Amino acid sequence: MQKKKVGIVSGGFTSEYNISILSGKTVFEELDRKLWEVYLINITESEWKAEDDQNNIYEVNKGDFTLQNNETLINLDVIFNAVHGAPGENGQLAALWELLKIPFTSCDSYTAGLTYNKRDCLSVLRELKVPTAKYFSINKGAPINENLILATVELPCFVKANRAGSSHGVFKVTTKNELIPSIEKAFEEDSQVIIESALEGREVSVGVASFQGGVHVLPITEIVTNNDFFDYAAKYEGKSQEITPAQIPNKWKQLVEHWAKSIYVTLDLKGVVRSEFIFVNGIPHLLEVNTNGLNIFNFNGAIADIDGELLLEDPGRSDWGFMTKHLNESDKTSNFNDGLSFK
Repeated sequence: MQKKKVGIVSGGFTSEYNISILSGKTVFEELDRKLWEVYLINITESEWKAEDDQNNIYEVNKGDFTLQNNETLINLDVIFNAVHGAPGENGQLAALWELLKIPFTSCDSYTAGLTYNKRDCLSVLRELKVPTAKYFSINKGAPINENLILATVELPCFVKANRAGSSHGVFKVTTKNELIPSIEKAFEEDSQVIIESALEGREVSVGVASFQGGVHVLPITEIVTNNDFFDYAAKYEGKSQEITPAQIPNKWKQLVEHWAKSIYVTLDLKGVVRSEFIFVNGIPHLLEVNTNGLNIFNFNGAIADIDGELLLEDPGRSDWGFMTKHLNESDKTSNFNDGLSFK
């Protein structure tokens, strides 16, 4: 049986580059070589390169996403999107692959662009009555009205780069004097900034996946950080605990499962998606929706095949560690996008 060719795309154009490289390498190491011919693709703003198991280097054609090494031309069967941030998480690469009709992991280009933009995603979901923090958005170059901002969100609040991840460009503000400097720092990460009221409560991460013919909520993880909030160090340097399943009241569990599943269905999401919530007075308030990217530090493994089935090795673990351990051989590559997406 001929192996299918899978390209694992990592890197990107943002400050999440290094995290993405680690994610890509982890997937590259875990894929079963008995089933797959694997290529690790690294993209930057200046060059797109690929490497195989024999350390051969290939040029990636940006027009048709083929790989070329001298006379060797590789046409990929499927693509595993491990890019954090732009251009992988914001839908730009997905749009290219859609045009080329190459099956890929993660959601479609429109949904990726929507969920990557915190402001726009919250605006859509608030219309659906999803509980969220109060927020105020501002674009770089626009006048900053401190009084209006604080009248809207109050103190303490969070200043966030609107289109960024891994807590890059996120600052907690406790005094009025901290507001403008924090906004200016966030503008170094993105030209759009969102300021949100600080929600005080227990934080959880909820995975939802489509498999076995339905949409399923995965075990809930509670996030307990040693820092002031779930920042970069808490996420990637071990300064937090992730408790799965979360030890929360059953009523809370039902509420957050309801909202996580409703968001998934309403936005027509694909594969595995992770949403973050904070409970305030027993009500889960949405922080953000993550549709792409891998938490490689909490790997617990999963088995997925490309006709839409996803089988958990350990159902007592959360989706945070979802990673491809094996991709079952299948000819149904047309449905690959429905069955393999990890965040």
